[in-house]
Amino acid sequence: MKKTEQYETEILPIIEKNNLFFIKDIFAFYSGIKSSQFYNLGLEKSETLLKALDDNKVKTCQSLKNKWYKSENPTLQLALFKTICSDEERKKLAMNYTELTGANGKDLIPVIKIGYGSTDD
Repeated sequence: MKKTEQYETEILPIIEKNNLFFIKDIFAFYSGIKSSQFYNLGLEKSETLLKALDDNKVKTCQSLKNKWYKSENPTLQLALFKTICSDEERKKLAMNYTELTGANGKDLIPVIKIGYGSTDD
């Protein structure tokens, strides 16, 4: 039986070569381990594998943002703006914006007080 490190060594190039983003995608490209064994070995927590998946996400997002920036397509330009703008700018841009907090950021969930005795409160 292979050790965790051996599986990591075999899976890592597959993640990089196929630009995988999620743990579940590994099983479509790597048949050397069943999903149950993968999780039993704790490989879903592997820093090496998680970093490789995260790196792919970051590189892909950056690549898309660069394409959107160079594009003349208003929809893509708007998508880029929404990903990089401040919350205030996003609120101004939104067609519908509903504030989900009360004054000073307090919850809008009502507090129901049940008390005994005086009802002067």
